Amino acid sequence: MVSNVQKQNRARFPFVYLNIATTADGKLAPANRKFVPFGSKRDHDHLLELRTEADAVMSGARTVDLFPVNMGPGPAKYRRMRLKNGLAEYNLRIVVSGSGSLDPRSEIFKHRFSPIIILTSERAPESRLKKLRALADEVMVCGGKEVDFKAALSWLREKWAVTRLLCEGGGEVNDALFRADLVDEIHLTLCPWVFGGRNAPTMADGRGARTLADANQIKMKSEKRIGDELFLVYEVLKRARRGI
Repeated sequence: MVSNVQKQNRARFPFVYLNIATTADGKLAPANRKFVPFGSKRDHDHLLELRTEADAVMSGARTVDLFPVNMGPGPAKYRRMRLKNGLAEYNLRIVVSGSGSLDPRSEIFKHRFSPIIILTSERAPESRLKKLRALADEVMVCGGKEVDFKAALSWLREKWAVTRLLCEGGGEVNDALFRADLVDEIHLTLCPWVFGGRNAPTMADGRGARTLADANQIKMKSEKRIGDELFLVYEVLKRARRGI
C-alpha cells in the first residue's frame, strides 16, 4: 500500500533507485580508491537492464572523469527494451559536481546521443560554469556549498519530466541522496571479494548519519543468487513514514 507521504514525494520528486556493486565487506574500490571492475558479466547486464526503466541516469563527477563511461542505454536490445517500456530510446544523462570541476575530455562528452545535464552549486566559479555550459545541454546551479538535491530533483521532475532516476554513484552522491531522504530503492550486487581498508570507499561515503535516528532504514524486497553473487533489492523507508 502506498502511503500519502510516498504519493506526495512521487508528485514532487522522481522515484530514485540506486545501483551498487560492493565486495562482501561493503567496499566499492580498494583503499587507494582506484576503481577496478570486480562484478561479473551478469552484474554488468543487470546495470543495463536497470537503465531501461529510467528516464535519466545520474553519476558523480569522479565516476565520469576516471572511467570511460557514456551513461547511455547500451546495445540495441536494451534500447528496444526502453521503447517497449514506453520511454525514449536514449536516457537523459546527469552529472553531479558541486565544484564544477569536470574534465572536458571525459568520454561522456564525446557521445551526443542524448542531453547531458550538469548539477552544480554556487561553489563553482563562473569560469568553470562557462566551460561546463559549452559541454552540456544544461547546467543547473542549485545549493550553496553543495548541491541541493531536493531542489535539483524537483527541477528535473518539472523541467525534464524525469519520473524515474537511476543513480550509479559514487558514494558521496549516494550519501547526499540518503541524507536528503530521496532514495526509494537500492539494487545491491554483493560480489565475492574482500578489499578491507578503513579508507576504502563504501556505498555511502560523505558525512553520513550522526545517530541511529538519522540513519536510513531499509527493507528487503527480493534476493537472488547467481553464481557467487547475490542480487539484492531493498526498499528505503522514508523517515516521515517512520515518524521521524
